[in-house]
Parts: sequence; structure tokens; C-alpha cells
Amino acid sequence: MSTEPSAPGTSPRTPRPGAQKSSGAITKKGDRAAKEKPATALPPLGEEEPKNPEEYQCSGILETDFAELCIRSGYTDFPKVVTRPRPNQNFVLSASMSEKPTQDDQRLSASCSQNSLESKYVFFRPTIQVEVEQEDSKAVKEIYIRGWKLEDRILGIFSKCLPSLSQLQAINLWKVGLTDKTLTTFIALLPLCSSTLRISHLSLRNNSIDDHGAQLLGQALSTLNNSNRTLVSLNLGFNHIGDEGAGYIADGLRLNRSLLWLSLAHNRIQDKGALKLAEVLRPFELTHTEVVERRRLLLEKGTQERSSRSPSSSRHGDSKTEREKSQTAGISNATLVDKPEKMQTLKTPKGLGKKKEKSGEVVKKEEKSGPGQSPTQGTPKKEDATKAGKGKVTIPEQKMSKGKGMKTGSKEKRSILLESEQLVVEATEMVNPLLEPVEHRDGKVFMPGNKVLLHLNLLRNRITEVGLEGFLTAVQYQVQVSKSRTSSSKGPLGLLWLSLAKNCFDPQCPTYTMIQELMMPRDPVKAKVREDEAAAT
Repeated sequence: MSTEPSAPGTSPRTPRPGAQKSSGAITKKGDRAAKEKPATALPPLGEEEPKNPEEYQCSGILETDFAELCIRSGYTDFPKVVTRPRPNQNFVLSASMSEKPTQDDQRLSASCSQNSLESKYVFFRPTIQVEVEQEDSKAVKEIYIRGWKLEDRILGIFSKCLPSLSQLQAINLWKVGLTDKTLTTFIALLPLCSSTLRISHLSLRNNSIDDHGAQLLGQALSTLNNSNRTLVSLNLGFNHIGDEGAGYIADGLRLNRSLLWLSLAHNRIQDKGALKLAEVLRPFELTHTEVVERRRLLLEKGTQERSSRSPSSSRHGDSKTEREKSQTAGISNATLVDKPEKMQTLKTPKGLGKKKEKSGEVVKKEEKSGPGQSPTQGTPKKEDATKAGKGKVTIPEQKMSKGKGMKTGSKEKRSILLESEQLVVEATEMVNPLLEPVEHRDGKVFMPGNKVLLHLNLLRNRITEVGLEGFLTAVQYQVQVSKSRTSSSKGPLGLLWLSLAKNCFDPQCPTYTMIQELMMPRDPVKAKVREDEAAAT
């Protein structure tokens, strides 16, 4: 009997190895499942194929391209591209489409009641707001990023997808925590966009940009060998720019002939920086490096024009024939003296071909020529000569592209800025600033000040009456130049708006009062208001 219970006692013990095997098999299957599950949950494309973002061809649709590039880069929780909401959007929809607002309101109220906390957090999630063209809902014309830190990898994705946006005209980065590294990356991105589109408006408000950042932006405006020709407005308000940074911005304005609107409000600029900004608004002295570069451009211009006029001019034996031809051409061009400024560009190249002059004589002759000089281009100018004789010198394509991007608050400001943009296209995109007419005084070369800038905002800085004296001198000069202009003459208008309020001086001081009196007739908006009031009375 002792064996009988042992048998049943052994019977439950015998399946234990089997139970261990089965449990072991279960654990092995669990291990395989555990190994397979994370492999399916992770996005394998972003890790296994890191070169995919470089191979992706952008379609020009920001929402699609940005999302695809983020996924290919292994960036899962990326900001969404959404249409920028407008204050009166609901009213316009309710007036035009009465059914949709009702459905949207019902959906919004249901989501808020069920997931109130989630909806609140979604509201604060980073987004990329865009404004699109009315005719094409996929064509992005403005980008707004506000209130979240713009990382370097986002800028890397932008460098891939932004150049494909053919209608992009404005970028607004407000309080995005730009650092020296990200600001450098963003500034390097602008030339990539300028090669395919025209970014006319850039706003970098409230980003703690200091003097070093202002140096990068000043170099982006212009250097000795390069100048930005597309940027129309630049907003640097609510930053940490001081006197040194204002000096860098002023250096960028020396040779820049495209920027019309500049805001440096709510910064830390004192008298030294204010005097640097005021200096470029009136005739300023060229540095030695600038004088050398100017002479090089003039000599290069004369050489190119002579070679373009006669391809066989390298032969020395035909110098007499060339001299006779150039004299005949000079007589024929004498009839074009009364033409507009662009016509005067044709007189100087012909005069240069009379004889091989010394370098100093070429420089002097170019400096005496009219204000409508052309840049260092040779062959195209010969085709323009026949057009100029017929009085048909226009640049319609450039005018249309430049005038497309202007948007300001009032119609008067927009019309003035649109007209000024067209003048900038005519007067500056064809002329290197160093080739503008200069004045020689006491052995120094003085260049006319920047008269392209229309709007300068220095509200709430640290400027005293010392800095005001510099702006008073600049305004007096520009007013004097404006009075000498004829009604039919074209060219830059000079400052029309100058905001210096809320600084460290008495608003009733004589210098500030004189500046206001000089600027009031130049402000087209106030002039329009006065005309309307006079007409009403």
C-alpha cells in the first residue's frame, strides 16, 4: 500500500519537467514577442535610412514637405503647420457660409466639454502658423512662429523646404529663443531663399538679440562685396541691442539700398549708437578700403565697357580707328543729355572709349558723371542703348515681383512704400552703391547718405539730446535735398517717418521740436489727414 500512494505521488511529480518545458517554451515565445514588439513600434525608416531627408524632393506645399522631412529625420513630435487665425474670420464665414460655423461651433463645444484639459494644452502646443494666397490655399506667403524655442534641427528642415515656397514673402519669429548658433544658421538660410524667392519682410522681435547678433544682421544687410537686395522691412524691436550693435546695423546700412523699414524700438541704444545711425542718413566719409574698392569697380567697369563695345580692341594697330568710332559715338550720344537719369549711363561708357586713359583720369571722369550710373555690366548695356533711344527703359518683371509683397496697416503707407519699392528697383538694383556720385572735400571722399530708408523707429531707447543733434543734422540735410528735387525727378525719397519718443530727453526740448516740425510735412499719412480735414471744413 505504501507503493500505491507513491505511484500517485510520483505521477504528479513526473509532469513537472514537462511543465518546466512548457513554461520554458512560453517564456521563450514571450522573449521573442518582446523582442519583436519594440522593433515594430519604433519608426525604422528614420533610423535605418538617415539619408532619406536629403533624397526627398520638396513639392512646394509646406504642410506636406515639413511633415515628411520631420518623419524622415526621426522627429516624431514636431510642430504642425496650421493656418493663421484672424480676428474677423468667424464674422466673414458666418456672413458667407452660414452652415459651416454652426457645425464648427458644435464640434468645438463638444470637444471642449469632453476634453477641456486636453483642448487647453493643445492650444499651447507649438505650431507653425501660415498665411496663404486667396487664389491658392497651398501657396504660403507668410510664416509666423511665436512663443516656442526654435531648435537647430527645425532650421535644418526649413533650409530644405523653404526655398521651394515660390510665394513666401515674410517670416516672423517672435520670442523663439534665438541663440548665436541658431541666428547664424537662420541668417545663412536667407540667401538660399533669396535665390529662388524674395523674402521682403523679416521680424525678429523679442529674441534677446545682443550686439553680437546685431553684428551678424548688419553683415547680412551689406558688406563691401555683397549687399542684400530683397529685404524691405526688418523688425528688431524688444531685444538687447546696445550702442555697439547699433553701430553694426549702421554699417550694414552704408551700402544697402533695399531696406525701407527698420525698427529698433525697445532696445538699449544710447547716444553713441544713435549718432552712428544718424551718420549714414547724410553724406559720410568713405573708409580707405571702400575708396580702394570703388576705384577697382570703376576701372573694371571701364574695361568691360571698352571690351564689349569692340571685341577686337586688343589689337593695338586699330587704335586710330577705334578713336574715330568713339568720337562719332560721343557726338551721337550728346543728344541724349536731356533724357532721364538712366539715359545718362550711356554717355559715360562711350566717352571712356575715346582713348586709353590713365587710371586716375578714368576715376575722375566716372565721378563727374550723372547719378544714374550702371553697375559693372558690359554686354547687356549695349542692348539697352537702343531701347533708351526709344524711351522704353522699364523693368516690369522686377517691379511686379517687388510690389507683390507689401502689406502695411494703412492704404497711404502701403502706396508710398509700393512706389518707393519700385524706385528702389530702378535706382539701386542696377547701380552698385560705391559707384554713386561722390564729393571730394579736404582730400576725403564723401558718399551721399542712405536716402532709401523711409521708416526708422527708435522708440523707448536711451537717447539723450546729444543723439538728437545727430538726427537733426540728418533730417535737415534730407529736407534740403528734397526741396532741390523737381516734381518729375525719380529717386529715393529719404526718411518719411522717424520715431524718437519715450527716450531720455524732455519732449519739449528745442531739438526734438525742430525734428518734429521738419518731419511733419514729410509724413504722407499725416499730410493725407490734414488734406481730408481741410477738405471737410
